[in-house]
Amino acid sequence: MYEILMPKLGMDMTEGKINRWLVSEGSPVTKGDPIVEIETDKTVMELEAGESGVLKQILVGPDSVVPPGEVLGIIE
Repeated sequence: MYEILMPKLGMDMTEGKINRWLVSEGSPVTKGDPIVEIETDKTVMELEAGESGVLKQILVGPDSVVPPGEVLGIIE
């Protein structure tokens, strides 16, 4: 199991917003594939899968705002 975490994109980052998931639950992912679009006060970025597997569960939906380190989803 691999937890997808909200990254800390800068020293002053306190939260990030999930714009949209690029992969749906149950879909296979390969390490390095972009899987979720994240917005901060300074940038919009695509977070890549840290491991290959299946996106088993999305824990944080679009338009949700969460702090760095929060678990966004699970890859098995």
